[in-house]
Amino acid sequence: MTPSLQKSQLMVTGIALALLGLIAIGAYGEAGSRQAIATLIGGLAGLSLYHASFGFTAAWRRIVTERRGGGLRAQFVLILLTSAVSFPLIAWGGSLGWPTGGFVFPFGVAAALGAFMFGIGMQLGGGCGSGTLFTAGGGSTRMMITLAAFILGSVAATAHLHLWGRLPKFPAVSFVREFGPHGAFLATAAVLGALALLTLRIEKSAHGEIAPARRTESFLKGPWSPMLGALMLAVVGIATFVVVGRPWGITSAFALWGAKAFQAVGLTVETWPYWTWQRGALDNSVLRDTTSVMDFGVILGAMAAAALAGRFAPVWHLSRRDVLTALAGGLLMGYGARLAYGCNIGAYLGGLVSGSLHGWLWLVFGFLGSLAGTRLRLRLGMG
Repeated sequence: MTPSLQKSQLMVTGIALALLGLIAIGAYGEAGSRQAIATLIGGLAGLSLYHASFGFTAAWRRIVTERRGGGLRAQFVLILLTSAVSFPLIAWGGSLGWPTGGFVFPFGVAAALGAFMFGIGMQLGGGCGSGTLFTAGGGSTRMMITLAAFILGSVAATAHLHLWGRLPKFPAVSFVREFGPHGAFLATAAVLGALALLTLRIEKSAHGEIAPARRTESFLKGPWSPMLGALMLAVVGIATFVVVGRPWGITSAFALWGAKAFQAVGLTVETWPYWTWQRGALDNSVLRDTTSVMDFGVILGAMAAAALAGRFAPVWHLSRRDVLTALAGGLLMGYGARLAYGCNIGAYLGGLVSGSLHGWLWLVFGFLGSLAGTRLRLRLGMG
């Protein structure tokens, strides 16, 4: 790295960390110390996601196109590490003076369609909810377009969510409540273990051996191994449970940002049924919204990580296909996430570490959508 490039990367690192600090201070002023800590947890998430290249999208695609399952197995480790702490917190946290709630929602026609839409969208857009944030923060101009479309799709869905809610659905089921934290953990480990063995079989059948995992070269500058990424993101997830009292989420903030933008240009989103129940969020500063400050942290943490790695270099020339697929993918993810209670983080990861049936059903329909999206990528020549 040339001295001038090194200097510019250090400047970007400084800017990212300064902005992260300012947001944490603002969050403290708006909602207290927990809000400030949540901002910093988001920063750790962004650093971890970037250095580990920990995306759900590529991992789901690689098991289909390359028959490689390392990314999926790292996800399963993340889920189990988080669940080992989150299940007891959900079951017993209240009695210990640490009230903690999970994401446990009903799942029906709307959620299935939303998860399927999201799966297609993340393959076209090139990232899931967290992937969009950390790659945008890392300097990807294409993902900035995906993020803008993601926000637009999210707020558009809130205009119709009350109608989608009328469709048939299964009731919410909590395995932690039904089987206790130990039983729920053993069941989760058994299913994920079986899926991990299946990925190993697929990979060995296709290649004769398991691909060696990327090694961690530097904790500060990256890259990290997938398992270090899983460990650090489990720390993020557990810290979110402890500090915020619920699982980590991403996409509800996008709907809020979009609604505030619509208000700014004179659209009366506050009359939509979805927002009549969340009028406080519209009226208050965005720094009072925990998901928002954590998302800001993810972007800035990834920006700092990219600069520390010497790779913060936005590319401003995009092809027409890049722009159109980013727009389509973002819109599909935004709309689908609101129908399906979130993205890979809030619905899939958040659902599973809450011991909720809806997390498993989201995985099924999200993966089916990802299969369709992967085939569409190949037809469009996106690889």
